[in-house]
Amino acid sequence: MIKIAVETERLRLREWGETDGELFYSIMNTPEVMRHLGGVQDRDGWDAAFERLKGYQRDLGHTFWLVERKEDDELLGFCGLKRVNSPGGTDLAGQFEIGWRLRETAWGKGYAKEAAIACLDLAFDRFGAPHVVALTTGTNSASRGLMKRLGMARREDLDFIDTRFGPEMNPSIVYRIDADEWPAARAAALVSERAGSSADRSLPPGDR
Repeated sequence: MIKIAVETERLRLREWGETDGELFYSIMNTPEVMRHLGGVQDRDGWDAAFERLKGYQRDLGHTFWLVERKEDDELLGFCGLKRVNSPGGTDLAGQFEIGWRLRETAWGKGYAKEAAIACLDLAFDRFGAPHVVALTTGTNSASRGLMKRLGMARREDLDFIDTRFGPEMNPSIVYRIDADEWPAARAAALVSERAGSSADRSLPPGDR
Protein backbone atom coordinates (compact mmCIF):
# COMPACT_ATOMS: atom_id res chain seq x y z
CA MET A 1 0.00 0.00 0.00
CA ILE A 2 1.28 3.44 -0.95
CA LYS A 3 1.87 5.58 2.13
CA ILE A 4 0.81 9.18 2.53
CA ALA A 5 3.62 11.32 3.92
CA VAL A 6 1.45 14.27 4.92
CA GLU A 7 -1.74 16.08 4.02
CA THR A 8 -2.41 19.82 4.01
CA GLU A 9 -5.64 21.74 3.56
CA ARG A 10 -5.59 21.21 -0.21
CA LEU A 11 -2.83 18.72 -0.93
CA ARG A 12 -1.75 15.14 -0.38
CA LEU A 13 1.96 14.24 -0.47
CA ARG A 14 2.51 10.54 -0.96
CA GLU A 15 5.11 7.96 -1.85
CA TRP A 16 5.75 6.89 -5.43
CA GLY A 17 4.19 3.77 -6.86
CA GLU A 18 5.67 1.74 -9.70
CA THR A 19 3.20 3.16 -12.24
CA ASP A 20 3.63 6.82 -11.28
CA GLY A 21 6.76 7.41 -13.30
CA GLU A 22 5.03 7.24 -16.67
CA LEU A 23 2.33 9.74 -15.76
CA PHE A 24 4.78 12.14 -14.13
CA TYR A 25 7.05 12.05 -17.19
CA SER A 26 4.18 12.73 -19.58
CA ILE A 27 2.90 15.70 -17.57
CA MET A 28 6.04 17.30 -16.20
CA ASN A 29 8.65 16.95 -18.94
CA THR A 30 7.87 20.22 -20.73
CA PRO A 31 10.26 22.97 -21.84
CA GLU A 32 8.81 25.50 -19.40
CA VAL A 33 8.80 23.21 -16.36
CA MET A 34 12.33 22.01 -17.12
CA ARG A 35 13.73 25.42 -18.10
CA HIS A 36 15.85 25.78 -14.93
CA LEU A 37 16.48 22.06 -14.54
CA GLY A 38 18.78 21.33 -17.44
CA GLY A 39 16.12 21.11 -20.14
CA VAL A 40 13.67 18.45 -21.24
CA GLN A 41 14.80 14.98 -20.20
CA ASP A 42 15.10 12.03 -22.52
CA ARG A 43 13.48 8.83 -21.37
CA ASP A 44 16.70 7.30 -20.06
CA GLY A 45 17.35 10.42 -17.99
CA TRP A 46 13.91 10.33 -16.43
CA ASP A 47 14.05 6.59 -15.78
CA ALA A 48 17.32 7.11 -13.88
CA ALA A 49 15.78 10.00 -11.89
CA PHE A 50 12.72 7.88 -11.07
CA GLU A 51 14.94 5.12 -9.70
CA ARG A 52 16.76 7.67 -7.53
CA LEU A 53 13.46 9.00 -6.16
CA LYS A 54 12.34 5.48 -5.26
CA GLY A 55 15.77 4.82 -3.76
CA TYR A 56 15.54 7.83 -1.46
CA GLN A 57 12.12 6.61 -0.34
CA ARG A 58 13.47 3.13 0.35
CA ASP A 59 16.79 4.05 1.96
CA LEU A 60 16.03 7.33 3.76
CA GLY A 61 12.33 7.15 4.54
CA HIS A 62 11.75 10.40 2.65
CA THR A 63 11.93 11.56 -0.95
CA PHE A 64 10.52 14.20 -3.26
CA TRP A 65 6.95 12.99 -2.72
CA LEU A 66 4.21 13.16 -5.31
CA VAL A 67 1.83 16.07 -4.76
CA GLU A 68 -1.86 15.51 -5.49
CA ARG A 69 -4.76 17.91 -5.14
CA LYS A 70 -7.18 16.31 -2.69
CA GLU A 71 -10.39 17.57 -4.24
CA ASP A 72 -9.87 15.70 -7.52
CA ASP A 73 -6.70 13.59 -7.04
CA GLU A 74 -4.99 15.57 -9.80
CA LEU A 75 -1.22 15.06 -9.98
CA LEU A 76 0.45 18.46 -9.56
CA GLY A 77 4.13 17.54 -9.28
CA PHE A 78 6.45 16.71 -6.43
CA CYS A 79 7.73 18.30 -3.24
CA GLY A 80 9.79 16.77 -0.49
CA LEU A 81 13.12 16.00 1.07
CA LYS A 82 16.25 14.18 0.03
CA ARG A 83 19.92 14.43 0.97
CA VAL A 84 22.29 16.58 -1.05
CA ASN A 85 24.15 14.44 -3.58
CA SER A 86 24.93 16.93 -6.35
CA PRO A 87 28.35 16.51 -7.98
CA GLY A 88 30.53 19.36 -6.77
CA GLY A 89 28.52 19.94 -3.61
CA THR A 90 30.98 18.11 -1.37
CA ASP A 91 30.58 20.45 1.61
CA LEU A 92 26.81 19.87 1.58
CA ALA A 93 26.82 16.14 0.91
CA GLY A 94 24.30 14.26 3.02
CA GLN A 95 22.51 17.34 4.34
CA PHE A 96 18.72 17.60 4.18
CA GLU A 97 17.56 19.25 0.96
CA ILE A 98 14.06 20.44 0.12
CA GLY A 99 12.93 20.59 -3.49
CA TRP A 100 9.73 20.98 -5.50
CA ARG A 101 8.57 20.87 -9.08
CA LEU A 102 5.00 21.64 -10.18
CA ARG A 103 3.23 21.44 -13.52
CA GLU A 104 2.46 24.71 -15.27
CA THR A 105 -1.28 24.59 -14.53
CA ALA A 106 -0.48 24.47 -10.79
CA TRP A 107 1.66 27.63 -10.75
CA GLY A 108 0.49 30.78 -9.01
CA LYS A 109 -1.96 29.06 -6.66
CA GLY A 110 0.19 28.76 -3.54
CA TYR A 111 0.57 24.98 -3.84
CA ALA A 112 4.37 24.94 -3.76
CA LYS A 113 4.49 27.04 -0.62
CA GLU A 114 1.77 24.98 1.07
CA ALA A 115 3.58 21.74 0.29
CA ALA A 116 6.99 23.13 1.24
CA ILE A 117 5.78 24.28 4.66
CA ALA A 118 4.51 20.76 5.33
CA CYS A 119 7.82 19.26 4.21
CA LEU A 120 9.86 21.56 6.44
CA ASP A 121 7.61 20.56 9.33
CA LEU A 122 8.45 16.93 8.60
CA ALA A 123 12.17 17.68 8.24
CA PHE A 124 12.44 19.23 11.68
CA ASP A 125 9.72 17.41 13.63
CA ARG A 126 9.80 13.87 12.23
CA PHE A 127 13.29 13.48 10.80
CA GLY A 128 15.22 15.66 13.25
CA ALA A 129 17.06 17.72 10.65
CA PRO A 130 19.42 20.29 12.19
CA HIS A 131 18.94 22.43 9.10
CA VAL A 132 17.60 22.19 5.54
CA VAL A 133 19.09 23.59 2.36
CA ALA A 134 17.54 24.40 -1.01
CA LEU A 135 19.37 24.65 -4.31
CA THR A 136 18.53 26.70 -7.38
CA THR A 137 20.17 28.58 -10.24
CA GLY A 138 21.04 32.24 -10.60
CA THR A 139 18.44 32.72 -13.34
CA ASN A 140 15.55 31.27 -11.34
CA SER A 141 14.34 34.34 -9.47
CA ALA A 142 10.93 32.78 -8.76
CA SER A 143 12.58 29.86 -7.00
CA ARG A 144 14.68 32.15 -4.85
CA GLY A 145 11.58 34.16 -4.02
CA LEU A 146 9.81 31.16 -2.57
CA MET A 147 12.88 30.20 -0.57
CA LYS A 148 12.90 33.69 0.93
CA ARG A 149 9.17 33.50 1.74
CA LEU A 150 9.86 30.27 3.60
CA GLY A 151 12.37 32.15 5.74
CA MET A 152 15.45 30.55 4.19
CA ALA A 153 18.63 32.61 4.18
CA ARG A 154 20.97 33.07 1.23
CA ARG A 155 24.29 31.30 1.85
CA GLU A 156 26.81 32.42 -0.76
CA ASP A 157 29.55 30.66 1.19
CA LEU A 158 27.90 27.33 0.32
CA ASP A 159 27.45 27.89 -3.43
CA PHE A 160 29.19 25.35 -5.64
CA ILE A 161 29.78 24.33 -9.24
CA ASP A 162 27.62 21.39 -10.27
CA THR A 163 29.88 19.48 -12.62
CA ARG A 164 26.96 18.06 -14.63
CA PHE A 165 26.15 21.45 -16.12
CA GLY A 166 27.74 24.30 -18.01
CA PRO A 167 28.03 27.97 -17.07
CA GLU A 168 24.38 28.71 -17.83
CA MET A 169 23.38 26.50 -14.86
CA ASN A 170 26.19 27.42 -12.49
CA PRO A 171 26.93 28.09 -9.77
CA SER A 172 24.31 26.24 -7.76
CA ILE A 173 22.76 28.85 -5.45
CA VAL A 174 22.20 27.73 -1.85
CA TYR A 175 19.62 28.81 0.72
CA ARG A 176 19.39 27.36 4.23
CA ILE A 177 17.18 27.42 7.32
CA ASP A 178 18.09 26.04 10.75
CA ALA A 179 15.73 24.11 13.01
CA ASP A 180 15.62 26.85 15.64
CA GLU A 181 14.69 29.42 12.98
CA TRP A 182 11.76 27.47 11.58
CA PRO A 183 9.00 28.22 14.14
CA ALA A 184 9.18 31.99 13.60
CA ALA A 185 9.72 31.59 9.86
CA ARG A 186 6.75 29.22 9.64
CA ALA A 187 4.47 31.68 11.43
CA ALA A 188 5.54 34.48 9.09
CA ALA A 189 5.06 32.28 6.02
CA LEU A 190 1.54 31.38 7.10
CA VAL A 191 0.67 35.03 7.68
CA SER A 192 1.87 35.98 4.20
CA GLU A 193 -0.04 33.04 2.73
CA ARG A 194 -3.28 34.20 4.29
CA ALA A 195 -2.55 37.69 2.98
CA GLY A 196 -2.43 36.30 -0.54
CA SER A 197 1.28 36.73 -1.21
CA SER A 198 1.99 33.09 -1.98
CA ALA A 199 2.58 33.11 -5.72
CA ASP A 200 4.67 30.03 -6.40
CA ARG A 201 5.95 29.93 -9.93
CA SER A 202 9.05 28.40 -8.47
CA LEU A 203 11.02 25.53 -9.86
CA PRO A 204 14.21 24.83 -7.90
CA PRO A 205 16.44 22.15 -9.33
CA GLY A 206 15.53 19.36 -6.98
CA ASP A 207 16.64 16.06 -8.50
CA ARG A 208 18.40 17.06 -11.70
